[in-house]
Amino acid sequence: MKPAPFRYHRARDVHGTTRLLAELGEDAKVIAGGQSLVAMMNFRLARPAHLVDIAPLRELDRLGPGPGGALRIGALTTHHTVETAPDTVLGPGFSVLRRAMGWIGHLPIRTRGTVGGSLAHADATAEWCLLAVTLGAEIVATGPHGERRIPADAFFLGPYTTVLEPDELLTEVVFPRPAPYAALTEFAERKGDFALVSAVVELDIAAGRVRGGRVGLGGVAPVPVRVPEAEAVLAAGGSFAECAAAAAAAADPPGDTNGSAAYRTALIRSLVERACVEAAAGTAAAATGTASATGTARKTVSR
Repeated sequence: MKPAPFRYHRARDVHGTTRLLAELGEDAKVIAGGQSLVAMMNFRLARPAHLVDIAPLRELDRLGPGPGGALRIGALTTHHTVETAPDTVLGPGFSVLRRAMGWIGHLPIRTRGTVGGSLAHADATAEWCLLAVTLGAEIVATGPHGERRIPADAFFLGPYTTVLEPDELLTEVVFPRPAPYAALTEFAERKGDFALVSAVVELDIAAGRVRGGRVGLGGVAPVPVRVPEAEAVLAAGGSFAECAAAAAAAADPPGDTNGSAAYRTALIRSLVERACVEAAAGTAAAATGTASATGTARKTVSR
């Protein structure tokens, strides 16, 4: 299919883009990599009257350290840029972001798709949305009157819906602190497909012991969510299996033709425990989720 007719606008600078968005109002859509929006337009699920192409705004293609050990990622940074970034740029404390990129589609998608585009698109199964919510990121939105910083857990309102105003442009996402013991894992029917369920775990480890952590789930609600019940288990010194069971018990996933609610609940339990193991190892080496990998992680990190 072909998209409905629209008028194309090519951005020149951030300020001019936000002024243009203010003039065009809700009939305009911003396009960056176009990996999600173009498909929706072709199926006429999205019919913007105006398309504003921000690809020329190369100042938004940036990746590097910020104050206080933070990591700043410009909106036009591609998934593949993060995937291939060396530790000197990304920092070893943010290697979870590099490893997570392998779950996003296929290589051609990762070379075109952008971090800001994924966040603004607000798909509840998107890896960047889940990472931002679980790791406590801040999203920077720029409008005609300046910038505002929005906590990721307040940014997503529902499927494909955010708090961005029609005249605002997502310009940056900031991860405030390193997450050396974090992992993302997910399940999809085929490699590159959208995940049925995804999980992110970040552990707080000191002197070889788990003192607490964060647990986030994608694909189980209209937006990515933290699971305080599972986090409470980690804080109380519970096992990874108990944490996973708490996450599964607390979630209320939907059922559809891709899988029943009970099937997704079982996936939650499996994926959260696997993410705990990988996070404890500080590496993706435990990605197979085998018993031997679990045993290694439990010996390394005292429970």
